[in-house]
Amino acid sequence: MHYPVSFSVAQLQLAALSQQPSPLSTKPILCLHGWLDNAASFIPLATKLPDLPILALEFPGHGHSSHRGADAHYYFFDWVQDLVALCRQQHWQQLTIVGHSMGGMVATALAAAFPELVERLVLIDSLGFITDVPSNTAKQLRDGISSRLKPVSRKPCYSSVAEAAAARQRQSDFGISEALLLAQRGTVQTDSGLTWRADMRLRHSSVYRLSPAQAETLMRAVQCPVLAVIAEDGMITERASQVAGCFANLRRVNVKGGHHCHMTQPEAVALAIHHFLQA
Repeated sequence: MHYPVSFSVAQLQLAALSQQPSPLSTKPILCLHGWLDNAASFIPLATKLPDLPILALEFPGHGHSSHRGADAHYYFFDWVQDLVALCRQQHWQQLTIVGHSMGGMVATALAAAFPELVERLVLIDSLGFITDVPSNTAKQLRDGISSRLKPVSRKPCYSSVAEAAAARQRQSDFGISEALLLAQRGTVQTDSGLTWRADMRLRHSSVYRLSPAQAETLMRAVQCPVLAVIAEDGMITERASQVAGCFANLRRVNVKGGHHCHMTQPEAVALAIHHFLQA
């Protein structure tokens, strides 16, 4: 993905990396990254799918996209709204969407509520939603608001991209080459040193969670074909088995690797996607 792209949507700049030069000549395959990642997480996969019009979008607060305003927060469903606004602006319908982790959850909610926008879903180590039982609602609300009211933490600073990448790798399940991709895209030079571009407010606790019943309703509303690429050493193997029956048209493929299998095992993930799209 050699081409940087930017969209102005609802007073936000949404950044992306594309296989196509801007302006786009073909309806893209829209790729959505995970929490605190950025568009560079799809570079290894895109290199294995060079003939596809991949567009890796960055959510607000991530990568080179705008942060939300000082009076706003990062609600899960607002990311769905961002996608709807972008699709309507660009006159996109019936997209193929590839979502990793959080990006897969956002894509699933989009397909459930706006089926005219999604023709096919590819979910990479992502199936279903993070949920909590209704009895924990008050605690979740308290914890979420309390996290917002804490003093703002200073972002860590580094002397180089390599140092930032090493710090990212220590928190992850991939090697230094994958960490460097994320760090090169996800850092910015400041007077204090090199630091992460991501908005620190992304680390606030959520003020709400979907209940299991609400999550099931959303999953059952997804009628398009869905490919779930599940990492054998990933984060959701148990949940994937529990919720698979909620999808009307699901194909599951297991691949080796951890949660970022699209970065560490791009050939296997690309092959699964290719077969899915051909079918």
